[in-house]
Amino acid sequence: MLPHRIEVIAHSGYRSEESPGSFIIHGEKIDIVEILSMWIEEGLEDRIRKRYFKVKGSDGYMHKIYYNEKTKEWYYA
Repeated sequence: MLPHRIEVIAHSGYRSEESPGSFIIHGEKIDIVEILSMWIEEGLEDRIRKRYFKVKGSDGYMHKIYYNEKTKEWYYA
């Protein structure tokens, strides 16, 4: 599955790439109930850093999203 660009809404007072509060995918807003884990990966060739979050959504499912530090965009992985 290819990454899908999404919109992320941050918690008030935080930078959106540090603490996502909810995200919108396919027109549906999903609140992040809990951040289960987070990590950073950097590509060996392109050196692009991606900040990953595994989260529990208000829809009851677990989701993996990431922030691309080069493009400054969020993706659903």
